[in-house]
Amino acid sequence: METELIASLLERRVDFALVALYLVFIVAIGFLFSGKSNNPSNYFRGGGKLLWWMTGASAFMVQFSAWTFTGAAGKAYNDGLAVAVIFIGNSIGYFVSFLLVAEMFRQTRCITPVDAIRRRYGPVNEQFFTWAQVPLGVIQAGIWLNGLAIFTSAVFGISIEWTIVITGLVVMFVSLTGGAWAVVASDYVQMLVIMAISVTATVFVAAEFGVSNVIAEFPNDLFTNNMNYVGLFFVWSLMSISKQIFSTNNMYDASRYLVAKDSLNAKKAALLASLLMLAGTFIWFLPPMATAVMGVNLTEAYPTLGSKATDAAYLAFVDFAMPVGMVGIMMAALFSATMSSMDSGLNRSAGIMCMNFYQPVIKRGRASDAELMIVGKVITFLFGLVIVGVGLFIASLKQLSLFDIMLQMGSLIQMPILIPLFLAVFVKKVPDWAPWATVVLGVGVSLVSKYVLTPDLISSFTSMEFTGRESSDLVFIVSMFLHLTVTTGFFFWSRRFYAGLSEKRLAEVDAFFEDVTTPVVSEQEVSETDLEQRNKLGTLAMIYGATILLLPLIPQEGSQVPAILGFGLTGGIVLVIGTLLKLSARPSKARKASAARA
Repeated sequence: METELIASLLERRVDFALVALYLVFIVAIGFLFSGKSNNPSNYFRGGGKLLWWMTGASAFMVQFSAWTFTGAAGKAYNDGLAVAVIFIGNSIGYFVSFLLVAEMFRQTRCITPVDAIRRRYGPVNEQFFTWAQVPLGVIQAGIWLNGLAIFTSAVFGISIEWTIVITGLVVMFVSLTGGAWAVVASDYVQMLVIMAISVTATVFVAAEFGVSNVIAEFPNDLFTNNMNYVGLFFVWSLMSISKQIFSTNNMYDASRYLVAKDSLNAKKAALLASLLMLAGTFIWFLPPMATAVMGVNLTEAYPTLGSKATDAAYLAFVDFAMPVGMVGIMMAALFSATMSSMDSGLNRSAGIMCMNFYQPVIKRGRASDAELMIVGKVITFLFGLVIVGVGLFIASLKQLSLFDIMLQMGSLIQMPILIPLFLAVFVKKVPDWAPWATVVLGVGVSLVSKYVLTPDLISSFTSMEFTGRESSDLVFIVSMFLHLTVTTGFFFWSRRFYAGLSEKRLAEVDAFFEDVTTPVVSEQEVSETDLEQRNKLGTLAMIYGATILLLPLIPQEGSQVPAILGFGLTGGIVLVIGTLLKLSARPSKARKASAARA
C-alpha cells in the first residue's frame, strides 16, 4: 500500500505540489485573519462587519462544494443538462433572498441563526432545532468530504477511505486557525479560483470541440435520458426548484447574512450569489458532457472509483484535454472549497452549541467570552472527527450515488425542518408548539413517502413502468409534493389553535418582528475594517494569480501554447480582480484629509 501510494504521488508530482502549495496558502489565510476572532461575535459571525462581495461569495460557496464537480458532473455525463435545474433553483432562491429576506435575516441582529429561532419561536424550539439541525450539518459536511475524496482518490490513485481520513485531519487543522473572518475570506478566494478555472475549462471546450458540437453530439438525450415519461422530468424540475428556494431562504441558513455589515450589504450579497450561481449553471456541465462526447471510459481511466467512476467526468476532461498542472489547480481549489464549506458548517454548529446550548443550558448564561471561545474550538475539533466517520460511512454505500444521497437527504430529512423556518418571517400568529410539531409530522410524511408510497406501489396502481432514473426521481417528487401540501398545510392549520402568547413571549415576538422590519444602517464612509478586507484579500488574490501565471513554465508533452492560454486566462482573472481590490483599498483624498484634521 505504501509503495502504491508513493508511486501514485510521483506520477502526479506536479499536481500534488500545487495542492500542497495551495494548502499552505489557505493556512496563511487562517493565520492572517485569526487575530480578529477575539470574542464570540467575531468568531462566529465576523462581528457583523463583512462587505457584500465577501458575504455574497461565502453564500455562493455554501451552496457549492466538490459535489458540483463530482456527483452533479456525473449526472451531466450520463443525463446531460437535467442537473442544471438544481443550480437554476439555487439562483432563483438567492434572487428571492435579494427581493425579500436577505435584509430581514440580517436585521434579526443575532450572533447565531438559532438565536433568531429562539426570539421567534421560544426556548423549546431553540433546543429542538439545535439538536435537529446540528447533526444534519455534520452529515452534510461528511457528504462534502466524500465528494472531495472521490476526486483526490482519482487523481493520486489512493483509496477513498484514506483520502477521507487525511483530508479530514487537514480540514480540522485549518478550521481551528480562525473564525468567521478566515472562513469568509477563504470562501472569497475559492470563489475567484473556481470561477476562473470553470471559465477556462469552458473556453477549452469551445476551442477544441465547439459548444454546439458538444450539445449536438452528446450521446444521450439532453434532458430526458433513460426516461419513458417526459412529463415526469418537468414535475421533478418544479419540485427541485421549490426545494432550493426553501434551502436558500430559511432562518437557519440566515447565518450567511448575519455576517454582513448592514442590510444593504446583505441584499447585495444575495444578488451576487444569485448571479454567480446563474453564470455557473451554463459553464459547469459542458466539460463532463464533452468527456462523454470524447468517449472516455471512466471505469478504465479511474479504476479506484469502481461504480462511482462517472463522478470523475469533470476531472477526466481536465486530465485529458487541458495542460499538465491544470488538474493540480482544480484539485487545490476543490480541496479548499470543500474545506471552506466545512469550515462554515463547523463554525456555525460550534456557535450554535456554544451560544444556544452550552451557554443557556449548561452554564445558565454565566459563561465568559473566553470560555465560549475555548468550548467552540473544542466542539469544532470533535465535530471534525465525527465528519470523518460520516464520510467513511457514505463511501461504504457502494450502490447509492452521491447525487441520490444529496437529493434524498434534502427531500426526506431537510424539508420538514426547513418549512417552519422558511415561514418564520412571513407568518406571525402561530402557537409556539407549531414549529416542532410540524417537523415531527414532516418526518412521518417522509417515512410514508419513502417506505409506503414507493415507485413499485405507484407502478402497480397506474400500470406505468418506471426506469431506474424515474424511480429515483419519483421518490423525490412524492416526498416534496407531500411536504408542500401536508406538512406545510399542517403549519397553517395550527393557526386555528393560536390563543395568544404569554406576556413575555408576546413582547419577544413583537420585538423580533420590529427588528426584522428595521434596517441595519452602517456609516456611509469606508471604514478601516472595509479597507483592511480589501487590502488583505486583494494581496492574497494577486499573489495566487501571479503564481498561476508562472505555471506555463511546466514542461508539456506538446505545444506550450495551450498551457500559456489556460494558465494565462485562469491566473489573469484572479490577478486582475485582486489588483482591483488592492486599488480600492487605497484611502481617498477626503478620508486622508479627515484623518489629518483628527
